[in-house]
This record gives sequence, structure tokens and C-alpha cells, in this order.
Amino acid sequence: MVRAFEQGPIRPPSEAYSLLLRLTRGCPWNKCEFCHTYKNITFSRRTVEEIKQEIRNIKELATRLQEASWSLGLGGRMDQRVVLAVLKQTGIDCTQLALWLSRGAKTVFLQDADCLIMKTEELLEVLQFLTETFPSVERITTYGRAKSLLRKSVDELKKLKEAGIKRIHTGLESGCDVVLDYVRKGARAEEYIEAAHRVKEAGIEQCEYIILGLGGRRWSREHALKTAEVLSAINPEYIRVHTLAVGPDMPLWKKVQSGDFERLSEDEIIQEERLLLEHLEGIRSQFICIHSLNLLNEINGRLPEDKEEMLGIIDAYLALPEEERWNYKLGRRAMAYQCLADMQNKTIYQQVQAAVENLKAAGRLEEALEELRRRCV
Repeated sequence: MVRAFEQGPIRPPSEAYSLLLRLTRGCPWNKCEFCHTYKNITFSRRTVEEIKQEIRNIKELATRLQEASWSLGLGGRMDQRVVLAVLKQTGIDCTQLALWLSRGAKTVFLQDADCLIMKTEELLEVLQFLTETFPSVERITTYGRAKSLLRKSVDELKKLKEAGIKRIHTGLESGCDVVLDYVRKGARAEEYIEAAHRVKEAGIEQCEYIILGLGGRRWSREHALKTAEVLSAINPEYIRVHTLAVGPDMPLWKKVQSGDFERLSEDEIIQEERLLLEHLEGIRSQFICIHSLNLLNEINGRLPEDKEEMLGIIDAYLALPEEERWNYKLGRRAMAYQCLADMQNKTIYQQVQAAVENLKAAGRLEEALEELRRRCV
């Protein structure tokens, strides 16, 4: 009897069309005060045989989808009719799997928070079985904590690359040790640099994540400058930028409520981003800000050649009159705008402006913006 396969709660934005294969459950650290994702999940490791059985289940479901497509006269193509046919047969929703097959079944993301905590020989066995079962797979990626990477030798990492792992996503979050300690990240800046150098020597791509606003008002400047310093030392292929949003389900919320952590305003976060970007030197990284939490989603480009253009977008926003900045902030958080140019739509601009004035009159504009931002977490 075919069974459903597990999926963890999150994946990187770039893995939207990847097969999500769960090797571990939860996060082995799970103490970061800005994160709520795994707080209600007890960390556990799945056995190699359990993972192999999961891969067999996925193969069986993929076969069912392909057979359903041919029987419906679609010639192997995937659409909702195929998904519904397999759902009727098995009781399993295979929407994500069908999407993966429709894209050629080329990429796989290993879940949950840190699969590199597995023993190298066990991980290699899983990777070999995965690629033998799905020969179409060209790229495998995973999250990896600095501590786990430091437990792997360069030779081990090279073997993992040869087995299919092409990119490792790491949550740097900040390059400032004071901030890292404050939010209980569990690693120091020098450890991130050393871990990244091992990954680079092994020939694996790196995607480093940072969180704007993580230092609060107290350490905003240090957070930006030290993060730029660490990223410049790492020179990752990708830098992905997220914006801090704090909710009641995060340990950091208590520090916000007590006044110990003072959040930055939207404009202060953009100024922090400018400071960070300005001080990234000597690297050739793709700087990516595409995320629902970010105010200026259009800041994307290759360093160093696109640096001035990206700084220009920030400066264009900061140069807006205050009233227009309020309009953009609310419009962006309400998903009425995707970029600054969307403000040129007079109808939408006026609708947003009416909402700004109503919220200002009620004394709730800042509160409303924070609520909208928090919904994106």
C-alpha cells in the first residue's frame, strides 16, 4: 500500500519547485530567539532505512501520477486532473510532487533545519539511493549550521558534493558576535567564516541568510558593519536578505515587551540595509531581497557591478517625502505595491492614502504596519 511522505514546515525560497525530502525532524539547536518554526517540534533523526522507504513511497506516487497522466491522454504532463485522479486512488494529495515532476524532477531539498548533523556515511548512502531512484536529479541542497559544517572535513564535504549536494543554505543572520549572543544563535562570526571556507574549498555553492533589524536600535550600526565584514570574508554565491518580524510565538517577543529590545522602524531598517550593502567589498555575490517581509523587494543584483544601482533604489525611497513613504509602506505591507514604481498607479495610490489617513487618525498606523509585517513570517 502506497503511503504519504513527510514534509517539514519550511524550505528556502529558491526551492519552491524542489522535491522536499525529510531526513531529520526539527532543529538540533532550536534556541534562536527570533525563530518560531521548530519550537513545538522535538528534534529527531530518521534512520537510513526509514528515509529509503520514504524515497520508495515517493517513487510509487510519482509512478501513479505518470500513469494517471497517460491514461487521461496528457502524455505525461501534470495538471490538476492528474492530481485529483491519484488523490481518488490513494487518498494522498500529490500537488507538490506533480509540480516537481512537471519541472523535470531535477532538484531536491533535504529537510529539516540541519541534515548535515547526520553522519557522513549515512548521508552518502541516502544520497546514492535517492539519485539511483531518480536519475533525473541534478541538484541537491540543504540547510547547514556552522557547527555541523565544522564537524565535517573538507574531504567529507567533497564526497557530499560528488554525491549530489550542490548548495548549502546557512543562516548567518548577523556577523556581529554581540547580536549573535543576544539572540542565542549558537555560533560566532569566526565559526561562520571557517565553515564557509571549508564549503568553498569543497566546491559547494553557499547561500548566506541575514536578517535586517536583528540588532534592534541598540546594535543596528554594528550589526550592519560586522555582517558586511563577515560576508566579505566569506564571498558566498548568494546573499539572501530577510527583515525581522517578531511575534508572540518567538522568545524575542518577551524582550520586546519588556523594552529590552527596541525594534527599528521601516525607514531605519532601510538605512541599515544601505549601510550593509555599501560596505560589502571584494565579493561576487548575488544579493537577493525577494521576500514578503522586505520593504524594497526590487533590490536585487550582482556584486559589485549592480551595487550602485541597488543603492540608488534605496536612496530613491529615502528621498521620498515622508507622506509618500508612509503611503508606500502601507501599500507594500498590504500587498497593493510590489515595487516603488507601483505608486504611479493613481487609483491604487489614492486608495492606500485614504487608509493611511484613517489609521493615522486612529493612532494605529505603526501598529497596523507591524501586524501586516508579522503575518508574512
